[in-house]
Amino acid sequence: MPKKSITLHQHLAAVKDGKLRFENAFQGVSRMILESEIEKVVVNGKTTYDFKIFRNGSKHIIGMYEEINSLVSYVKDAAEGGSSQEMAFVLVGEPGNGKTFLVEFLASRYRNFLSIENNRKYTFKFLNLDKVGNYGKITTIESQTYEDPMILAMNLFDDSDENRQYLAKQIGFSDKDIEKLYEDYRPLGACSGYIWNDILAHCDGNIDETLKFVEITPVPLTESLGTLTGKYPAKDKITSSAVDLLGEESIQRLLHITDTNNPYRFDLRRGALARVAGGGIHFSDEIFKNKKDLVQVYLGVIQNRSIEIDGFKWPIDTLIVATSNNSEFHRFLSEKEEAPIVDRCRICYVSHNTNYKLQKELTNYAIGSETRTTLTHEDLHQDPNMNYASSVAAVLSRLPRSEKLTPVETMKLAAGEVAGEKSIKTLAEVIDTLNQDPDIINRFGQKGLGQRNLGRAIQLLIESSETNEGRCMFAYDIFKALERIVLDYVTEANDRAKYLEDLKTGKGLYRERIMTEMFNAYMDEPYAIRKDVMNYVNMIIGIDAENLGADKMWKYKDPQNSELKALKIDERYINSVEERLGLKTEEQRESFRTSIRKIYGQKISVDPDYDFMDNLELVKAVTDVRLKSDIAGAGSLIGALANRTNEENQKLYDRMIETMLKKLGYCRTCAQKTIEYFCTQEDEK
Repeated sequence: MPKKSITLHQHLAAVKDGKLRFENAFQGVSRMILESEIEKVVVNGKTTYDFKIFRNGSKHIIGMYEEINSLVSYVKDAAEGGSSQEMAFVLVGEPGNGKTFLVEFLASRYRNFLSIENNRKYTFKFLNLDKVGNYGKITTIESQTYEDPMILAMNLFDDSDENRQYLAKQIGFSDKDIEKLYEDYRPLGACSGYIWNDILAHCDGNIDETLKFVEITPVPLTESLGTLTGKYPAKDKITSSAVDLLGEESIQRLLHITDTNNPYRFDLRRGALARVAGGGIHFSDEIFKNKKDLVQVYLGVIQNRSIEIDGFKWPIDTLIVATSNNSEFHRFLSEKEEAPIVDRCRICYVSHNTNYKLQKELTNYAIGSETRTTLTHEDLHQDPNMNYASSVAAVLSRLPRSEKLTPVETMKLAAGEVAGEKSIKTLAEVIDTLNQDPDIINRFGQKGLGQRNLGRAIQLLIESSETNEGRCMFAYDIFKALERIVLDYVTEANDRAKYLEDLKTGKGLYRERIMTEMFNAYMDEPYAIRKDVMNYVNMIIGIDAENLGADKMWKYKDPQNSELKALKIDERYINSVEERLGLKTEEQRESFRTSIRKIYGQKISVDPDYDFMDNLELVKAVTDVRLKSDIAGAGSLIGALANRTNEENQKLYDRMIETMLKKLGYCRTCAQKTIEYFCTQEDEK
C-alpha cells in the first residue's frame, strides 16, 4: 500500500506503464487462477485440469475437480466478454460437501492476490467539498462503490471523443490502449456523477482545476470490513431486507446536503454489494433461503450489473457467487414465477468427495490440526487406523448402488486403484448413467454422509468415557459413532438402511486392514505384507523366465533403484495365494497372472514405487497364506493372543505389543484393543 495518496494523472501514468492494472473482477480472478500452475489429471476415467492455486495452504480444497473446472470456465468466459458476465455462479448440493469452503477459499486467495502491489484495487475520493457548497460540513466523499479511477478518467467529459483525446494527449495512451480501456467502459455511479458535475460547475468546466478536488486511494483489503470480498448469509424471512444488500437513505447525510435530489443521500455502504462493487467478490450463502423480494433484488443486480434505488444507478464490477442446498433449490425451482432468477444463474451441482484417498485429508480436517486432549487435559492418541476407517466409511455411504460394480469396487476405482477385472471404463459408464437422472439427488456422489456428519461422529468418539479413559481414539469406535449419527440425523428410511449397510462394508475393509497389521506386528516388520505381496508378483513374472535354473533362482532388476536382485521361485507359495484367491483351474490362474503382469507393466513405468497394496484381494490372500504358513493356522495366532495362560503365548503377545508401539504407531490402548478385535471372529452386529 502506498504511503500517501496520489493524483489521477499519476495513477493513469502507472496504468500506462504497466505498474498498475485496469481490469474487472472477472478478469482479475481469471488471471489469478490461470497464471498459477495447471496440471492435467484423470478423474473417474476422464481427463480434466487441476488448478494448483486451490491446492496451496495448510487447509486447502480437496478434490472438487469438476466443480473447480466449472468455476474457472465461467470466470474465464465472463472475463472474455461472454454471457457468463450476466450471470451469478451458484453451487448447489447437499450440506457438508464443501460449497461454502470453496467460495471462502477463493475469496481468501483473491485477497492475497490483490495485496500484491501491481494487482491492488484503487478508487477515488472528492476533496474540499466545503468550497463547492451544498454539502454542509461534509468535506470529503469517497466513491460509494469503490469505482476504479479509470472509470472517472473515461467520464471526465460528456463527449466520449473528447475523453479519448484527453487520455491520449495528457497521459500518452495509444489509440490501441484507449480502445482496450473502453472495452470495459462504465458510466460513473449516481453519487460520483452528481458530485463531479457539481465540481465541474464550481470550476467552470476547467478540468485541471476540477482534478485538484480528486485524490486516488487504495481500496481497503481488511476482510472484516467486507470490502472487495464479502459474504451475505441468508437471514430469516422477517429480518432480511433489501437494505442489507443495497443500503438505505441516510438521515445524517440529509442534515448536510441541501439538494434532496442528490443521490448521496443514500448510504450504499450500508449494503453488502457496494462494498465489493469495485472489482470484488460477493458471496451469497444459501441464496434461495432469502425471502422472494430479496432474491428479486439479486435478479436486478445480476441482470443490470448495477445497484438501483429510486431511479438512481450505481454500476458495479462484482463476481457474484452463491450457494444453495438441494432442498431449497428444488423448492425455488417449483415456483414458476421465480424462473427469471434461475435463468440468470450458472448452476454447478456439487457432489460429495468419492475418493477415499483424498478423503483422508478431509478427515484430518474433521479431526483437527491441533493436538487433541482428553477432558482432563491429557494427550489424546489417534489410532493409526482411525483415518482409514473414517474415510472409507464416509466415502462408501456416498457411492450409489450399481449392478455393474460392488461398493468396494466402486470405491477402489474412484480412487484410481485396481478392482480385479473391473476397469475405470465401467465406473465412467456407471457415473454417466447415474448423471442422466433428472433428479439431482440420484446422481453420483450427491447423497451420503457429509463432512459435517463425519465431524459430529468424531465429536461423539472424543467425548465418550471410553475414549477419555483410554486416552486414545480407537479406530473401530468410529463405526459406532457413525451409526449413531445415521440413526439421529438421517430421516429417510431407505437412506438410513443403505448407510448402515455401507458401515458394515467399511468394517469388513477395516478387518482386512487389521489382518495385515497383525501379520506385520507378528513379523516385527512394518511392511512385511507389502514385501510378501511383491514377492508373489515378482515370482509370477519370473516363473517362466528362460534363464531360470534348476535352483529356481530368478534374477531381476529392482525398478526403484535398478539394483540386481535374486528371488527363489516358490511355486507352493504361489499356488497357496491363488487358492486363497479362489482360482481353481489352470486357466483361471494364468488369466489372473496375466492381469497382474499387465497392471505391473502399466503402473511401474509411471510409479517405480507401486506395490499392489491397493489390490485388496491379493493383499488379503497373501495375509491369509502367511498367517497359515508361519503360524500353523490363523486360529493358532488368535488362540495364542486370546489365551495367554502360558508363558510362550504371553511372550508372543508382549512382543507384538512392543512392535506395535515402537514401529507401527500404536499406543498401548489401541494396540491392546486392536489385538482384542483381531481375536473376535465376527464384527459386532
